[in-house]
Amino acid sequence: MASDGILLGMGNPLLDISAVVDDDFLNKYDIKPNNAILAEEKHFPMYGELATRNNVEYIAGGATQNSIRVAQWMLQIPGATSFMGCIGKDKFGEEMKKASKAAGVNVHYYEDETAPTGTCAVCVVGGERSLVANLSAANCYKSEHLKRPENWALVEKAKYIYIAGYFLTVSPESIQLVAEHANANNKIFLMNLSAPFICEFFRDAQEKPLPYVDYVFGNETEARTFAKVRGWETENVEEIALRISALPKVGTRKRITVITQGSDPVVVAEDGKVKTFPVILLPKEKLVDTNGAGDSFVGGFLSQLVKEKSIEDCVKAGCYAANVVIQRSGCTFPEKPDYN
Repeated sequence: MASDGILLGMGNPLLDISAVVDDDFLNKYDIKPNNAILAEEKHFPMYGELATRNNVEYIAGGATQNSIRVAQWMLQIPGATSFMGCIGKDKFGEEMKKASKAAGVNVHYYEDETAPTGTCAVCVVGGERSLVANLSAANCYKSEHLKRPENWALVEKAKYIYIAGYFLTVSPESIQLVAEHANANNKIFLMNLSAPFICEFFRDAQEKPLPYVDYVFGNETEARTFAKVRGWETENVEEIALRISALPKVGTRKRITVITQGSDPVVVAEDGKVKTFPVILLPKEKLVDTNGAGDSFVGGFLSQLVKEKSIEDCVKAGCYAANVVIQRSGCTFPEKPDYN
């Protein structure tokens, strides 16, 4: 049975500003379809423009926080999950606290007084989403917050710690602290490749915690970028997953790599072997928004992993959660899961 505080997430809490746009909007702000990037100056006017749209929605987001919220929803056990990250002392920060508490997640935010709460523009075109993150306060997380007794207590209590790769741009020191703690205390440490730009431009930061990572998550585009950056001359996702799982590893556990491929099967590489698992296919007309699909998959997966279920059960729950979320706007879900 999953216990109190068994799962901890650390990452960039962002308030999603989500709206349906068109190709002209993407072109205007030089945004590629179905991509994830960090905001540059040219993108800043976009947030105001999105906010004026009559279909705009505000949703507590950020990759890791999404996964933790989904895991909490799947578990339905109060206090099973915790989350740390940095928000601003502002209206959006208050919205974030309310939303996270309503989701049942035990949040310990570091509140920065100098920067506004981070936002993520979610531009939805034909059900596909492009993300432009303006980290703001999320970028201000400091390992000093993690080291405070009341926060480090969350690390000590957790048996599973999950961090998306995006956090590598913010506090690699915090990641290393929990990675080494997990290894020294026989806990499960999990990370996500998160985006092609992380694999490409933050390779050195990514390399440091990698030997401690028990589970690596990612999608096919991220996996191929990871391989390309390392000069692996293959586009084959199964082969890449195998090679990631075989990279040097500390501790006694062997690394497991889990790669999603949209509507194609999920690839799992473990102990020199590859298995594939079909996803739940969704008719195109039922697809509302792919935002949070990968995060939800991880959340569903984690909800069963903390119960020590098989990989097959974990993937099945991940596929279920992702299937629910892509039929709704943003990373949202009904009050209770219909999963057994």
